[in-house]
Amino acid sequence: MPETGPRTPEPHGQAEPRVTSAPIPDGEHPTTRLPVVPKTSADETPVDGTSAEALRREAPRVPERAAGVAQDGPSHAGPTSARARRALAREGRNPVLVWLREIATVVVIAVVLSFLIKTFLFRAFYIPSESMMNTLDVNDRIFVNLLVPQPIALQRGDVIVFRDTKNWLAPAAPKPVGPMTGVQNALTFVGLLPDNSEQHLVKRVIGLPGDHVICCDGSGRLTVNGKALDEKYINSSEVPQVRTFDVVVPAGKVWVMGDNRNHSADSRAHMETDGGFIDMADIEGQAAVIAWPLNRVKALDNYPDVFTGVPAPSGTPSSAPAGK
Repeated sequence: MPETGPRTPEPHGQAEPRVTSAPIPDGEHPTTRLPVVPKTSADETPVDGTSAEALRREAPRVPERAAGVAQDGPSHAGPTSARARRALAREGRNPVLVWLREIATVVVIAVVLSFLIKTFLFRAFYIPSESMMNTLDVNDRIFVNLLVPQPIALQRGDVIVFRDTKNWLAPAAPKPVGPMTGVQNALTFVGLLPDNSEQHLVKRVIGLPGDHVICCDGSGRLTVNGKALDEKYINSSEVPQVRTFDVVVPAGKVWVMGDNRNHSADSRAHMETDGGFIDMADIEGQAAVIAWPLNRVKALDNYPDVFTGVPAPSGTPSSAPAGK
C-alpha cells in the first residue's frame, strides 16, 4: 500500500528514496489510447492493402452549395452576403452615373447651406449707385450680417442695408423676362446670387433713437448730442455742401446719411416723409464685407473712434418724429 503520510527523512547513509511499485495492468487505459493513422506515401500501400489513392477517393467530400442558396455562418462568409452584394453592385455601376450622383449631392448640399446662411446669417447685395463712395463703389457686391440689429445691437457708424418702404426710390422699371430669368430668381432666392432688385438702400447710421443730430457747427461738422464729429469716411474728393437740419431721432428709428454727401439722397433729402427717419424694422442688416470684385475684398469699418465721446441722449426718445 503506498505511503499517505509525510515521509520521515532517511537515516544518514541512506540517500536513495524509498520507492513503491504496483503491477502494470495488462491492457492500456481506454483514455490513453490514441488513434493510429497509417502513414502512407504515394508508393506505399497500407497494411490492409488499400492504396493512398483509394483512401483519397473514399474520403468524405464537402458538397458544393447550389447558386443562390444562402449560406450558414456570419453575414460576410460567402458571395451571397450583404457585403458581397454591395461590392458586386459597386463593380457593376456605370462610373459616369456615379460621378453625376456625387456632383448632384454636392450641389444639393451647397444650395441647402446657402439658403440657411442667406436666411439666418448673411445675405448678398449689389451696389448700383455712388451714394456711398469711396466706401462702396458701383457694382460692388457686399455681404450683409442679418444678426444686426437683432440680436446684435446697432451702433453709430454702421453701414446698413434697408428696405425702401418710404418710397425714397423711384419705382423700378419692369425687367425684361428672358429664358434665364427664372434661374436667376431661384439663385437669388437661395442666396447664390446677390439681390439686384434695386428696392434696397445702403447708408451709414449717424443717429440712434434719442440722439440729437445737428448740421452744422462753425466748422461745418455734424454734432451728435453736442459732440462734433470728425467724419473720416466722407468722400474726400469733394467738400460736402452744408444742408442744415436739427433733429431728435424718435424711438424705433435711425437717422442715416451717405458717405458721398453731395451725391446721396439720404435722410436729409426726405425730411418731408416721416421726418427722414428709417424704421428699425426695415433694416435688413449691417454691411460687413465687400466680397466682389476681388481687388476690393475687405471688411467694412464702422469707425468707432469717430463716435467716441458722444454722450448718451438726454431723456427718453419719443415715438413722434422731431426736427426742423
